[in-house]
Parts: sequence; C-alpha cells; structure tokens
Amino acid sequence: MPSLIHTVEALPLRVAARGEELDGSNDTVVVRITDEAGRVGIGEADSPAQAVAALVLRDDAHGWSRGLAGLLVGRDPVEVGALWDELAAATFYDGNAGVARHALAAVDIALHDLAGKQLGRPVHALLGGARRTRLSVYATLYRAVARHETATALHGELERLIGQAVQDGYRALKYEAIFPGAVSDSELVELITRARAAAGDEVDLLVDFGYRWRDWRDALWTLNRLEPARLWLAEATLPDGDLESHAKLAARAETRIGGAELASTLAECRAWLEHGHVDVLQPDVARCGGLTEMRRVADLAALHGAAVVPHNWKTGINAAAARHLHAAALAVPMIEVLPPTLFDSPLRRELVRPEPALADGTLPLPDAPGLGVELADEVVDRYRWEAGNA
Repeated sequence: MPSLIHTVEALPLRVAARGEELDGSNDTVVVRITDEAGRVGIGEADSPAQAVAALVLRDDAHGWSRGLAGLLVGRDPVEVGALWDELAAATFYDGNAGVARHALAAVDIALHDLAGKQLGRPVHALLGGARRTRLSVYATLYRAVARHETATALHGELERLIGQAVQDGYRALKYEAIFPGAVSDSELVELITRARAAAGDEVDLLVDFGYRWRDWRDALWTLNRLEPARLWLAEATLPDGDLESHAKLAARAETRIGGAELASTLAECRAWLEHGHVDVLQPDVARCGGLTEMRRVADLAALHGAAVVPHNWKTGINAAAARHLHAAALAVPMIEVLPPTLFDSPLRRELVRPEPALADGTLPLPDAPGLGVELADEVVDRYRWEAGNA
C-alpha cells in the first residue's frame, strides 16, 4: 500500500536585510510535504515567498483556480508526473506562467524528494537514471554593490573571490559584470580581460552582463573584443523576451549566448530556441515548473542541439534539485553553485544539510534517497516570516 500525502505546508522564510543588502538570497518559501508514515519531502520557489505560500494554501475558487495543497492531500507522491499535469490543469486560470508556475515548481521538487525517500532511491533515478558519475559546476562570484562604490573597487573584490575560488578548486567561474554608475563598453572589456587573467587559462569563464544592452550591435561589439578572453557563456546580454535581438546576436557572436533565465514554462523555452536561437537555456528549477518541467526542457534542448545551464540562486534545496537534473540529463553540461565559502547567505549556508564536498572541481553523484538533503528545523524556526511582518 502506498503511503499517501498527509499534510502540505508552505513556509516563507526571511533574513532581515535592507537596501543594498537585498540580493535575492535573503528570503525563500519552502514547501514541506509529509506522508502518512512521517516522511518529509521539501521544495522551494525562487519567487515572492508569501505570494507562493498563498497559492499553495489557498481555498479553491473554481475548477481552474484551486489551491495546490488541497489537491495533494490523500494522493500518492510517487505519481509525480500525473500529479504535475493535474495541478497545472487546476491552476491555469491563475496564470500559465509566472508565480503560479513557480508555486508548482516548489511542490514538484518536494514531491520528487518525498517519492525518492519512499522508494529508497535518489531523485535522479526518478528522472531516468544518472548519465554521469561526477557533477560539473561553476561558482558564481557575486557581491552586492555598495552605495558610492566604484567599478574598480568592486572589480578588485571580485578578483579576490576569483583567486579564492581557483584556490578552492573550481574549474569554472561566473563573473558578475554588474557595476555601479556608468561603465563604458571599453572599460567593461578591460575589467573582464583582467578577470580572465586572474582566473588563468585553464578555468572556464562565464559572464553575467545583467541585461546591459538594448541594441544587439553594442553587445556584439563588446563580445567581439572579448574573444581573446574565451568566454564560455554570455548571460543576460539583452532585454529578456527580446527574442529577435537575441537571434541576431547569436547568429553573429562566437561566444555562446544564453537566454530564458526568467522562463517558467516549456513553451517559453521552445520560443527561445526557435525564435531567439540561443545556445544555452537558463531557466531555474525552482521557477520553471520544477524537475518535471525541467526534464522536458532538457529533452527539448537536446533536440535543438542546445544546452541547459539552470539559474540557481536560492538555497541548498534548489541546489540539490539542480544536481539531480544535471545527473540525469546530458543536455545539462554544468550547474551553477553559490558556495557558502564564497557567498555569505545565512539561508544558503544553514537551511539544509549536508553540503557536498568539491573534489577535482566536481561534486559527487548524489546517492541518498530523495534530494539527499534535510531541512534544519531550527533554521526554519529562526527565519519564519509571517504574513504582514516587515
């Protein structure tokens, strides 16, 4: 007999922060699903925490606008694919994309975790099985921009992080080229060239341009001059959703062009491939429908000869989900990590355990049942964010 779902909780969490300290890692919403035997599955969404919690816990309005929790109680979590289709059909009136799909992502990750624990298998086994024995990662190097800080000063801090990351053994790094004030394209080329020199020739270097340009010609001018730096990926070059400009840039640039960072559906990702012609899709597991939808995205990318390198910004829950997707999908060549040693976020550092150890620039294949991480209840209690609280 299956052990059915007994309770569904949505827990907004927040670390007190203000102004320039806010960087997206300060809050999250954890979905916790418990079965009749007391086993727990966890997921999260990279989305406004209280909005997601409301969508999960809400009362039904009508057949196309229903609360996710009420639909799940009494159901078998192992039937995760069928549940995903049912939940999507029962909530499409609230939006086929955006926050409603983010809420479904959190639930889907938690269902995979719980199903894996019930079956005694890691989540990647539920996704079709592991295609690799070690996991390739890149470390994102980010520091919030302080008020009145110069681009040169911020770059100096990023160079320090580059040195630490290389010393820690990372073989791929992402440089966040998001600077305060007016930095010319020529100055940007100089700063990224210095970042390449600091990283060395053996490290893959990705760059996040923070949606810097409006005109694809300006982006191309910069990328052409950065060819000696051998960037692995140019991320967030142009306005999100401007597929025509992305297509023009991708057709002319030697560097891989990324897109779909904010996509929350398979249909959006298809448009990015068929009309934006990007080389790399970057949706987030905790935004784009969870592991069920992201597995479909990976299969779609493979058909187009493209790659999927998921955005991965929240806590260790999302990081664990991305590890299993990478393990199961050959179209996912590497995943983003925010190492607690390089990125100071209490939720990222403390919310789940254990943290996998880097060795030879890679992470081990997860082998524990479910996601392979457990929620730290005392951390949940410390950072619980009740509705209406500032």
